[in-house]
Amino acid sequence: MKEQRAWWKEAVIYQIYPRSFSDSNGDGIGDIGGITARLPYIKELGADVIWLSPVYKSPNDDNGYDISDYRDIMDDFGSMEDFDRMLDEAHRLGLKIVMDLVVNHTSDEHPWFLMSRSSLENEKRDWYIWKDGRDGRAPNNWASCFSGSAWQKDEATGQYYLHLFSKKQPDLNWENPRVRDAVCDMMTFWCEKGIDGFRMDVISMISKDQAFPDGETNGGLYGSPTPYVCNGPRVHEFLREMRTRVLSHYDLLTVGEAAGVTLEEAKKYANADGSELNMVFHFEHVDGTPGRNNPYGKWTVEHPTMPAIRAIFNKWQTGLEGKAWNSLYWDNHDQPRAVSRFGNDSEEWRVLSAKMLATCLHMMKGTPYIYQGEELGMTNAPWEDISEFRDIEVINAWKQNVVDNHFISPEYMLACFNAVSRDNARTPMQWDDSPNAGFSTGTPWIKVNPNYKAINAKAALADPDSVFYYYKKLIELRRRNPVIVYGSFEGLLPENEEIYAFQRTLDGRTLRVACNWTDRELPCGLFGGEDEELISNYKTHKAGILQPYEARAVFIS
Repeated sequence: MKEQRAWWKEAVIYQIYPRSFSDSNGDGIGDIGGITARLPYIKELGADVIWLSPVYKSPNDDNGYDISDYRDIMDDFGSMEDFDRMLDEAHRLGLKIVMDLVVNHTSDEHPWFLMSRSSLENEKRDWYIWKDGRDGRAPNNWASCFSGSAWQKDEATGQYYLHLFSKKQPDLNWENPRVRDAVCDMMTFWCEKGIDGFRMDVISMISKDQAFPDGETNGGLYGSPTPYVCNGPRVHEFLREMRTRVLSHYDLLTVGEAAGVTLEEAKKYANADGSELNMVFHFEHVDGTPGRNNPYGKWTVEHPTMPAIRAIFNKWQTGLEGKAWNSLYWDNHDQPRAVSRFGNDSEEWRVLSAKMLATCLHMMKGTPYIYQGEELGMTNAPWEDISEFRDIEVINAWKQNVVDNHFISPEYMLACFNAVSRDNARTPMQWDDSPNAGFSTGTPWIKVNPNYKAINAKAALADPDSVFYYYKKLIELRRRNPVIVYGSFEGLLPENEEIYAFQRTLDGRTLRVACNWTDRELPCGLFGGEDEELISNYKTHKAGILQPYEARAVFIS
């Protein structure tokens, strides 16, 4: 079946985490003025779309994912006039802007919640999920994603409200049609401004099992809510309603963050019939691999293994073929740096392994996402003390696992944070080798990675062999070669423990890709002397050999 063409399938998306991208006023916090000033950089890279993490009004308990006003801009970031200027300038440069839509929950400082908690009789009481306690305790045993109980008692009314994240992020009650009305009205407000799409935060969690049963504890303090809040009974109904009422009226890119999504569920969310979303983010390749049964949840120092990663990616590539569309990413604001997690961030191998990972991902079928600094090969930061972290997830995990219960030693917990904490992605963008990496003239809100003097955009733009220009070439190749976007996918060398290989085919042309995930030379017989090379991170090759972290993409003869 011929793949239906669409601009969002052919696009490359660049994610900006505004707080850490570029500070225009010297207060140590990235802002919209800083983003506007850096738009030519993104244009130079070649990305088509910017996904903007939340810039709405927020008290910042979870760095903007706790929204107190959906129709205003966070004071730290500027004003609505600043936003409008940025949007106009992006469009002038041919760049699209995708907003982060956070509607599973609001801030507890949102006027809706202030009214909801004011009394049992308030008209907005049922805009959120309120329950009576059970035997003097919470309504059920659900854990918050940020440690502790997912329920918070409100002393004024005696009931508990649900918060699957921070206690300052109460969950909206999507069963209430007035909530859905308000969300659709707000989305229309932004669409009328001229934005180009939505990345939908934890959208798979908006429909809850209305029985609210206890979750399995698996030996922990709390039970898992996942089976009862992810891909819930009405989630597809809610999204189809959103499509009918808002999304179908505009030409938008829509991608849903879908915690707990399965292949079969993804076919519903991102169905080729366009009834819900364009694509979803799954987390199988970043979530607990190889520590899927890790007793400490996400907290691990283990690196994912290539065979495990390959099995996951290949499953999604073949499983969605002709049925739904893949989103492709290595990292984002919630994940550690790609080259540190999946590659080799040593001085010797960082550049080669960063280019190898980029080749592997960008040659697959789907829409690629680049997280700010990934195109420079930015790495995880060295964290020496808990006081250096700013992420509520880390702070709460430290309190629960180290301080309160002594489940994990301080040394091992810190090592886990160094490996997989979200703050690894949130250190300031490294623009040049001046103080604070050129991010700010003030004191940055979070520490700068000390390797910024060697790894920065100024240096990358001056080096034709940099990771930046390799990403730029990958993006250009995608534009010129429809096989990269629309070609069918076939996995190769399925038993090889160290080489990830696959091929893409369209209209009689076959593009073959092989990536060495190790720092050793490996035998590889996939290429012939008459092949037409598309891209490689090595200038010269060895016959029948892949060199350390070598990646090659060729049209086979």
